[in-house]
Amino acid sequence: MQQKLRTLSLRNPAMWLFILLLVCVTTVRAAVPEQGTSKFRVIALAESGGLHQPFVDAAKVWLNKLASENNFTVDYIENTDKIDDAFLSKYQLFIQLNYPPYNWTPTAQAAFVKYIEEGRGGWIGFHHATLLGEFDGFQMWPWFSNFMGGIRFTGYISTFADGTVTVEDNSHPSMKGVKTPFLISQEEWYTWDKSPRPNVHVLASVDENTYAPNTKTKMGDHPVIWTNEHYKARNIYIFMGHHPDLFQNPAFTTIFKNSIFWAAQR
Repeated sequence: MQQKLRTLSLRNPAMWLFILLLVCVTTVRAAVPEQGTSKFRVIALAESGGLHQPFVDAAKVWLNKLASENNFTVDYIENTDKIDDAFLSKYQLFIQLNYPPYNWTPTAQAAFVKYIEEGRGGWIGFHHATLLGEFDGFQMWPWFSNFMGGIRFTGYISTFADGTVTVEDNSHPSMKGVKTPFLISQEEWYTWDKSPRPNVHVLASVDENTYAPNTKTKMGDHPVIWTNEHYKARNIYIFMGHHPDLFQNPAFTTIFKNSIFWAAQR
């Protein structure tokens, strides 16, 4: 009787179709992660108030959408009070959304240094992250200056200018799919006491001859995106970060998106 049933099953196309569908459904279910799981966690230290608030607000909207679409989470803090080793251990990526490298608690400074030097997670910094010098009564953080290539802030284009940025290393994962050169409109374009180039790997630079309107605020060799390969953590600094309109710029958003997955090693 059992042999007869086996024979009928083998000769029945409908039975074979049922078995095939069952296998496919089981495979798909196994491939889809359970709801509520997260591939990785991001902490964003976001500057609060001031001229950069619109950029930070736009960044949060863009980041939250990207996180929802790609199954990761982003938490936001507006000061460094919570930062210590235990706090940072929960995150695979630290984003510095215009928050400057001063007015950090000593505990936060020590934990961040360990996070970067020991490669405990990745880092992306924007704009104000190179505001290095004596500001608001705080001394310059020497370690952070070295992290950024040994530079010190000297000035900026307060009236803003358009500038053309050229990708120097299109093989780097953060530059994948970025058309070069690309235009950045109405940016402040910081100057530093020297180019960080000797101490970092430059990924993109601005051509100061393309500034519109023209300005005397120039420094010559002017990197604007770079990574410091002397540290274990995957890190990338992206100078641009003043206007919310940057999130309408495909080059900027592509670099930001690429940098997230590269720095988080995903």
